[in-house]
Formats: sequence, C-alpha cells, structure tokens
Amino acid sequence: MINVPECSVVVITYNDAARLARAVRSVLRQSLRDIEVIIADDASTDGTERVARELQRQDPRVRYLRGEVNSGGCGVPRNRGVAAARAPYVMFLDSDDELTRHACKSMLLEIERTGADFVTGQISRLYEWTGKTARYYPALFARRRTVEGIAREPEMFLDSFSTNKLYRAELLRRVPFREDMHYEDHVFSTALYCTARRFAVVPWVVYLWHRASEESEARLSISLCLTEMANVRSRIRAARLSDDILRDNGLGDLVHERQRRFIRQDLRVYLNPLPSRDPAWIEEFVSVIHPYLAELDPAVFETVDPLLRVCCSFILDGRPDELLVAARSLNRPKPPPRVAVREGGRTYWGTVADERREITSLRMAELPYSASRLRHEAVVTGEGTLIRLAITTYDPFGVLTATPGWTAFLRFRNHRVRLEPRERDDGDGGYLSEATIDLAAIRHGRLGFDGRYDPVVEIVNPDGRVTSDRLLVDPSTAPCGTTILWHEVVVKAEGTAAFLRVLWRRQGLLRQLPRLKRAATRLLRKVDVPEVKLRVYKGLISVLPPRGDLALFESDVGAGYTGNPRYIYEELRRRNAPLRVVWSAVGTRGDFPPGVRLVRRMSWRHIWTMARAGYWVDSHGMPLAYPKPPGTRYLQTWHGQGIKSVGFDAPDLRADFDGPRATWRAAVERWDALVSPSAEFERVFVPSNGYRGRLLRHGSPRCDVLVHGDREAAGRARERLEIPHWSRVLLYAPTYRDRAKGSGQSVRADLAAMAEALSADWTVILRTHPVERFEVPEHLRHFVRQAGSYPEVNDLILLSDALLTDYSSLMCDYAVTGRPMLFLIDDWDEYRRVERGVYHDLPAIAPGPCLTTTEELIEVLRDLDGTTASFATKYIAFRRTWCAEEKGHASAKVVDAFFEPFHTQAPDPGEAWERALSAARHPSRLPLPGRPR
Repeated sequence: MINVPECSVVVITYNDAARLARAVRSVLRQSLRDIEVIIADDASTDGTERVARELQRQDPRVRYLRGEVNSGGCGVPRNRGVAAARAPYVMFLDSDDELTRHACKSMLLEIERTGADFVTGQISRLYEWTGKTARYYPALFARRRTVEGIAREPEMFLDSFSTNKLYRAELLRRVPFREDMHYEDHVFSTALYCTARRFAVVPWVVYLWHRASEESEARLSISLCLTEMANVRSRIRAARLSDDILRDNGLGDLVHERQRRFIRQDLRVYLNPLPSRDPAWIEEFVSVIHPYLAELDPAVFETVDPLLRVCCSFILDGRPDELLVAARSLNRPKPPPRVAVREGGRTYWGTVADERREITSLRMAELPYSASRLRHEAVVTGEGTLIRLAITTYDPFGVLTATPGWTAFLRFRNHRVRLEPRERDDGDGGYLSEATIDLAAIRHGRLGFDGRYDPVVEIVNPDGRVTSDRLLVDPSTAPCGTTILWHEVVVKAEGTAAFLRVLWRRQGLLRQLPRLKRAATRLLRKVDVPEVKLRVYKGLISVLPPRGDLALFESDVGAGYTGNPRYIYEELRRRNAPLRVVWSAVGTRGDFPPGVRLVRRMSWRHIWTMARAGYWVDSHGMPLAYPKPPGTRYLQTWHGQGIKSVGFDAPDLRADFDGPRATWRAAVERWDALVSPSAEFERVFVPSNGYRGRLLRHGSPRCDVLVHGDREAAGRARERLEIPHWSRVLLYAPTYRDRAKGSGQSVRADLAAMAEALSADWTVILRTHPVERFEVPEHLRHFVRQAGSYPEVNDLILLSDALLTDYSSLMCDYAVTGRPMLFLIDDWDEYRRVERGVYHDLPAIAPGPCLTTTEELIEVLRDLDGTTASFATKYIAFRRTWCAEEKGHASAKVVDAFFEPFHTQAPDPGEAWERALSAARHPSRLPLPGRPR
C-alpha cells in the first residue's frame, strides 16, 4: 500500500480464528475503499495467525501485527494498532463483531463536517441465537448533533465503548489505553471525554455487537464473563479510576453523573441474572460491591430507576435475601413487590416507608383493576403428565382486599382450573393455593401444537374484569418433561426473572406437519394469488348479474364496524330494508354485533360477494384493482375531512409515477355517489381525487350521534376503559407521520410530565392512528388509557371533555360537539412543508390554542375554560366551514338518496295509520300467507 489511507481500522483478536475473517471482511466491504485493516493479535495460540496471514495475502489493505506474549486484556493490542496506523482517522473493531457497511465513510464525513475530535454512533446488539437486534440506549443516539464537551451532555457517559467511534489519530496518541486492567475502555472513555473539546453523535447503527449465548462454543468476551467475582472487582476498579480522572481534570462536578452510569449500566448487568445465582455467590457479590456504593453521595441514587435504587438499598444494608426478591422485578414480567406500604400518597417497597425504597413513580398502586399487579410465586413439581403447583399470591397494593367476591383461576393456555386461595397464617401476608394440571387434558386440535405459552393466574372480580400475571418459579427448578399424544412437553423456568413456561413440540408423524403444510401452502399459492383471484373475479362479473338485494359493506379497509358505513347500515336495519348485507373484515368478529354477516377480506368468498353484490358501501376503497360489476352501485362515504393533503396531492400519489396514479384514478371512477359532509370537503377533496360523480350533500352519517348525543355510549366507554367517575377526560388523537409510520413518533406530548401534573384531575385516552405502533409504559397506565383498538371513536368523543390532536381529521367531527380542542403542533413547519402538506394554515383557523410544548399544554388544561373562551369566534367559523351540514339526519338522508329503488324511506306515521285503518275496513285486501304484497 503506497498511498496514505483515509481511515485505519484496528481489529484486536485473541484465539478467535473462527470469527476473525467475518470481522475483517466487514471492514474490507466498507463503502469507503481507501482504508487499511490492522489486525492486532495478542499472541493467539490457535489458528488465528493462519487466518490473519491468509487475509493479508488476499487483500493488500490488511496488515498483521502479532504480539509475543498475551497481555490478558485489550489495552495492549489497541495501543499497538494505534501506533502502527497510518491514516489520520482510526476506528476499533473486536474480532467477534462487525462494522456496518457505511460506518467508516459516514463517520468520516461527519467528523470533517463538524470539526469534532471524535464521532460516536449507534451500537446494535445482534443476538446470534435468534438473529434479532436491539439498539443500545437508543435515546442517546436519537438525534444527530454536535456536543461542545461532555459537561453539556453528561448522559453520554453511558456510551463508554471504544468501538463505535471514529477518532482523530493524534487524539488517540494523547489518550492511550490502560494496559494493566480489564474494562480499560471505561477508563479510556472518561479520559477521552475530558480531553475532547467537541464530539459528534450520529443516529445510525455503525457497529454490530455480536452476542453469543452462554451455551455457545464461542469464547465469551470479557464483558460477558459475569459469573467471575474478579470481573466484578475489575469493573469497580475501572469506576474508581474514572472518578479520579474526572476530578484530576477539573470536572469533579460530573463525578455524580458518571457514578449514575455505573449504577444504571455496570451494576445492572450483574443484577439482571442475579436470581439465577446461588446464595453464596449473591452474598459475596454484596460484600464486594458494597464498599463502592457506600462511597457514593446519596444524591447519586435519587434519579436512577426506582427498582435499581431499591436493589442498591438492600446491598447497602447487607440484605442479600431481599436483594434477590427485588432483582427479580428488574426484568420481565417485572413483578411487583411482595409487600408495599403507602403513606402520604407515596408508595414504598417493603413494610417500612424508607425513602430509598420509594416506588411511587412506578404507579403500580394506582393502576385500573384489569392492569393491576399481583405477585405469584410457585413451587412446581412434575410426575408424568401431572404438574403440581403450590402458589403464593402477594397482594402488595390491596387490590384483592378492595375487591370482595373475586375468584381465582390458573390458566394453561386454553385450559382453566379454579383455585381456592386461603390466607397465609405465618404473618407474611398473601394467599396460598394449590393446583394440579394434567397436561394430557390440554387439547390443541387434531393437528397438534408447536409453540410455547406462559401460564397465568387470573383474578376475576364480580363484574367480570380480569387481572392476570405470570408465575415466578425458582430459577433452579429442574425442567419437567413428558410425552403426550405425539408431543414432547417441557415445563421450565424462563428468563432472568424465572417465570413458568410450557413448550410443546410435535413428535413422530406430527413433526412432518409443518413440512406438509408448507407444501400445501406452496400448492395453494399457485391458485390463491392476487392475479388468479382478479382473473376469476373478472370472469364472474362478465357472466353473472349482480343481485339487487345483496350489499357489501366495509369500513376502513375491513378494520371493523365503525364510521359512516356502520350508521348507514343501522339506518337500513331500522327500516327493515329488503337487503342482505355482508360486511368485509380483516380479522375476527371482534366488536361486530351479533347477527352481522361477515366475510374475510380477500378470501374467495369475499371475491364472490364483491362480484354478486348489487351495492358496495365503504369508507376508504374496495380492493383497488377490482372493477365494479356492471349494474352494481358504489357509495363512497370516505373517512374524514380536514386540513391534510389528500388524493393526488398526498405523498404516496403526488410523485409522477403513472402506475399508482392510474390505479387510484380507476378506483375513483368506480364511485357512483360520494358522501359530502361540507362545502369545504367538496372544494378540496373532489378535485384532488378527480371525482366527477354524484354528491350527497347531507353531512356525515357518523356525526349524527354526535349531534344528538348518547349517554349510554359515553358510559359504556368510561366503564370499558376503567376511567374513574370523577375524572375529566382528554381524548388525545394524533395522526401518523408519513415518513415515520409505525414508529410511535406521532405521540409527541410528554405523557410522563402530563401525568405528574394532571393525574389528580384528568385521564388521557390515547387514540393513535391504526398504522401507528405505540405502547403506553406501565408507569403511565394509571393516567393513560390506550384506545387505539377501541371499536368506535364516537364513544370516546362523547365521553371526552376536550380533544388534543395535531393534524388529525378527527378535529372536524369533534367540532360538532362544541367542546374544547387543543392542538400540539411542534413540528408544524416540517409537516406542512416536508411531511404531508396541508390546504389550510392551522394556526390561523384553529378553534383552540396551538401549542408547541407539553408545558404549554399543561398550563392550558389547568385553565381550560378560560383559555378556550377566547377562541369562541374562531370555533364558530371552524364549525361553519366543516360542520354546517351536520344536522343529525345524514344517515336517513343518505339512505333516502342512494337506496331509493328499494323504497326504503322511513314511513310517514300518518300514512302508516291510514294504511292500517284501510286494512281493518277491508280484510280481503290483507296479503295471504306466502303471497307477495
């Protein structure tokens, strides 16, 4: 190699011949070609040298350095690699890991753009036994940014890796690695943060950290040898040295931040598997870790996770037995304590209100019944197909005490056994129950079962609500195995917290079922493919006339029983219209009322129904490629109106690609009539979709109930969501972001801050868009009710006292109620210019305050009446624009207008009375049985 490379990557290795080539090739495949690889071998005794020299022979960019004596750590080979590096920039790679393809190039461009001393990027763990990945502290790397020194972001102490960074070589020569210890990268990183004037952070993954299982034959890295007490001592030494480096560099005020990193990360890696350790190991661990924790200022513990703080308190008090109980709550299923005490509105772990063990912020004591937490600890024994369990149930928050008349069951998948809990009389509280499960009695259908499930204890209160939790077992519990009807069954402890799991595996001939199923699926795919279905469908509509008494209804592409189609259907039923209505659905019956005929969307039966139906009614679009049968009438009711761009102006169609635009144009041409809720909808929606057909200008059928109100619906929603009767309700309905669908980024309000400030008076119903993915954390479920799957949004509107949204079309429906609306639009400029695009200037027309921070939102909710009163004029104008046609009879008007051939108009009471009198006077005119009227 003659030219000086742009980047040197130092790959350190020791006795890793099997994985070295993979690591080196991840560097040679970099999109940055002007690169060198320095293999720094710490005196391997296996075939590592042979592999390294072969790699060197194959590519001149590879250089090989071999140490004469193994150093026992990583510092020596890294320093040796830095000394040999010829490039101005350096990265490190361990031989059991990989770099992502653009790591070097993207970070080099970033360091040159920012002038930083180093760039750090996201690490992703790659679990080799599953192939799954998980990002390391993703919040640290969420934003691309330049940081002017560690004092600006001490949270970055959590990033103590040396391998996810690109450095200026001259900086590395001023900050070498310690060569006399393990965890030298912790010490190095602290010195690096002290030295660097500026560093850059990038959000993309640059490093794949391979994690081999403990059962793997691959040699575990030093950081994973957690059972060795020397490993614990090495971490503590590295922590003390790091603290000293900060003090020596005049950054003593950051020592607390780095010590919090020790608790959150270093200590946590030992606490996670602690339940599986034997008592002697735990006792020694407490004695080793105690002195360092005792040195820390109590303020260091204040901001760490409450359960970690509880564990630290038991270490400091020298109580290994209590530490073991608490450590089991750090990981799934994160069980509650055995005992808790509440004083002054605060909750504490244990029987004493010790401030070190306060767990109020977890809000476990304030959860609604169906989400409430109990702790079930079971002793499991097995004999043949029988599994016997002795279960101790702890009720730390008095859920059972407050719910007289409850009953308990043990559920093994679809097999349920009644329990008879009795109160313990040993003074430790809780309940004892016993159960015997015959695994042979559990049925899985004729084809058997391949999979797993976790048994739970279900506590059912008198009104039918259920709360359930998994069973904790001793981690040392020996697996119970048996064979049942061509199945191998294993009952075992699972996970670091050790909960009960049951594994079923088909055996014998049943084991061939997956292979046969795959073969049958391949065969079926040859005929059950979209092209074949479309071809069959076109053949059907060319020879079969549609049935005038058959209607196919669909809402939100088969999502459920809701929207305009629902209310049109109910109007038809109210009139006893001579129509056989079938609903298209993508899932199970779910919340469809009894008696509603369903067909699975895109099944062969659905194809047949589409071809034969004389009427189509939906709120989005029947399958796009399917032409409407000749003679079928298609009512498009659409699913909302608002400020967002739609149709050919929306992101997915505004690009100049003929295929998608032509498909949508043909789909729109199928519509025979379109429900038009307002003149503004007609002004915007109609031209942006190229619609030229009939308009039904009667308002939205789905808004009729909002005009008239429905106390039963509001009460139903409050009961189902378990919202206290005294609480005001805020409906939070953000819309999705087109460039981040399914990411959860639409939930932009700080729900934790809202809970802290408002939970005494408010409950939030979170209604995310169907394409969104967001899970409410457990510690917020006392305040936030997740209702993305609630079947009817109108119930939520009628229950709520105010709406919080951003750009959702729900605002136009909500305006019918006249209730307050708030708009959290912190990304307004990006949304209107880059993201979706809009037709209206929302801040100019909004019928409520437009907010950019959660703090502003909290202040508004504290004085909601006063704030919203100032928007009365804007609210009137907003309703005039979007709701002028909402008079409460849209369903009836639409049915009259569209289904007129069937004479389904609601009968006039006077005319009905005259017909009845005429029939009474002239009995001969009454229809005979079986004779048509």
